Amino acid sequence: MGRPTTPWVRQVISGVDLMRHPKYNKGLAFSESERDRLYLRGLLPPAVLSQEVQLERAILNIRSKDSPLDKYTYLSSLQGRNERLFYRVLMEHFEELLPMVSIPTVREACQKYGLMFKSLPRGLFVTLEDRGRVFRILKNWPERNVRVITVTDGERVGPLGDLGVQAIGVPISKLALHTACGGVEPATTMPVVFDVGTDNEDLLRSPLYVGVRHRRVRGDAYYQLLDEFLTAVRRRYGNTTLIHFCDMAYDNAAKLLNMYRTDFPCFSDELQGLGTAVLAAILGSLPKTGGSLADHTVLLSGEGAAAACVAELLAAAVAHQTGTTVLEARQNIWLVDSKGLVTRSRGDSSTLEDYKLPYCHSGPADCADLLSAVQTLRPTVLIGCDQLGGPPPFVFDQHVVGTMADNAQHPLIFPLSSTAPECSPHDAYVWSGGRAVVATCRQTPAVAGTGEGEGQSLQPSHISSTYIFPGVALGTLISRCTKLRDEQFIAAAEAVARMVTHEDRAAGATLPPLHKIRDVSASVARAVAQKAYEGGFATDLPKPHSLYDRARSYMYNPQYRRYR
Repeated sequence: MGRPTTPWVRQVISGVDLMRHPKYNKGLAFSESERDRLYLRGLLPPAVLSQEVQLERAILNIRSKDSPLDKYTYLSSLQGRNERLFYRVLMEHFEELLPMVSIPTVREACQKYGLMFKSLPRGLFVTLEDRGRVFRILKNWPERNVRVITVTDGERVGPLGDLGVQAIGVPISKLALHTACGGVEPATTMPVVFDVGTDNEDLLRSPLYVGVRHRRVRGDAYYQLLDEFLTAVRRRYGNTTLIHFCDMAYDNAAKLLNMYRTDFPCFSDELQGLGTAVLAAILGSLPKTGGSLADHTVLLSGEGAAAACVAELLAAAVAHQTGTTVLEARQNIWLVDSKGLVTRSRGDSSTLEDYKLPYCHSGPADCADLLSAVQTLRPTVLIGCDQLGGPPPFVFDQHVVGTMADNAQHPLIFPLSSTAPECSPHDAYVWSGGRAVVATCRQTPAVAGTGEGEGQSLQPSHISSTYIFPGVALGTLISRCTKLRDEQFIAAAEAVARMVTHEDRAAGATLPPLHKIRDVSASVARAVAQKAYEGGFATDLPKPHSLYDRARSYMYNPQYRRYR
């Protein structure tokens, strides 16, 4: 299942303290001899159950819950009681449970965090009042060997916006996926929320809100606090500690990446995670669509920075593969927002947001809607990428999808907007005559009777950064690299795409199935680590003979160990 571990461990705590520690608790799986030696006799019912029986009972409990939030609550409670059982359940039923530990369930839990809060050390909370003593606060964290840190300030929790300190649920869930998918040892992880206030009026008025009660602080004070924290991280844990930024506003995430990407291996879900997953999906489709990445014309539709972030990763990949400049690679990538196609001849071109400017091309000024843009540009890839909440600026209706099908034999249609996808997979397949390659932002069952063959079912892929960030983290750990570069994310996408089989593509998929996620993460880790060794910024020397074997052997094994 993962890293071979010593089948036993000497235990220094016992009795009720052992049962209350989620890292060591085994519940009814403590053996008869362990119950005697560790002073557990009488504190547990007499039955001795294997982990397999506990796993079956846990999944039956989860399936009995009515709502995703109830299932999330059960899983969170299990994680707080029995860490190894939690990860065993999550790993062995990953496809079923992924929606409970990711968007949108986690974000709903964050909304209700004030009601659900439990005083357990499940995260590190840093406020502006802590300036000057952040290193001392870091020393309060119960684990000393921290290798992966997820960080949020709660300002942009997807369509929910500013959730302040309640966004701590996001980094906690990201780390659960780091372990379940990438095999990162749970004890080496730390979720952090920077509570610099909130602009959410409902939270400021709520008596149950557990964060500081003032408006969100920005500017120098914000960046000074982050700098003090990252300086403390370097001092206590070293400069190979992975920093994973999540659910931050675009401007803050971009600035932090630019400031610290040469000091730490750091990355942002918003800026790099989704874009890398989209790139992997496009690369995975190439054997079916033919040609190369550079042959595609890409049109991204959406408000906010998400579309531009995806575009930047795609442009970097085209430049990397063709040897051209990023400036040249951008020419076949276009943006559409609520006002139409982004061009220099558009009336508001002088007031566009900075992130749109690289894709403000010379072009027609009269493409005020998506259909006219599709008819004019003849794209082969159409991506809906609105992450601000509410309906997307344009839907992919029958005319849009039909025009895409006229542009290419197998058009790529990715409705990825988080709140309301631009179209359903069923409609995309039907309107394209079963020829479209479809991927969505949610897990979707196979769509019956929509393929080119009579009665053929098609399976849309689920585009998620879960394919990317656990493997990236594992790659940084096995190489102990000191930075992350764009070419490592491109290599990660290529590694994911290589895992797509001919059978997967024939069924309509453009990404590997989620039940292979540990294999995918190991392949991504190998690719990321290889680039680190080639670039000379890997510090775990000498380089292992097989990076893939190293990645697999490094992975956390959630099976119980005997206690002596």
